[in-house]
Amino acid sequence: MSLTQVVRSCSRFAAKSLRVTAAVSSTAQPQMRLMHRISSNSPAVSALLNQQNYKKSFEVRTYASAKRSLEEIQDRVLKVVASYDKVTADKLSVDSHFINDLGLDSLDHVEVIMAMEDEFGFEIPDSDAEKLLKPADIIKYVADKEDIYD
Repeated sequence: MSLTQVVRSCSRFAAKSLRVTAAVSSTAQPQMRLMHRISSNSPAVSALLNQQNYKKSFEVRTYASAKRSLEEIQDRVLKVVASYDKVTADKLSVDSHFINDLGLDSLDHVEVIMAMEDEFGFEIPDSDAEKLLKPADIIKYVADKEDIYD
């Protein structure tokens, strides 16, 4: 297992753990945060958990079932790359090389690929991720994955 694969696995695990923890802690009231320590078989606890003021909320991004267009994919890819803190908007274009033009290192490249996985909802294998060195490569990869040809 290469260093890049180890970093991706650790980063992916940490990101998932952080999302779950943030969703639970931000929505639970202070008195509800310790409910996992109390037996949920108790009628009082069950009644408390079913109160209207206790709501779990999950951030869900939904899209229509219609196929995406290349323009939509391009906009989303550029938006994700532009939101990365080490990328300046004036250097970013579809043909910008992540390492040579934007000055990212290999760890930054892994983080960008992971952000793309989160954005589009599928995992990109390491063998494919190594070849995605420009936003144009990612756009083509996503379009091929979703059978979009314009």
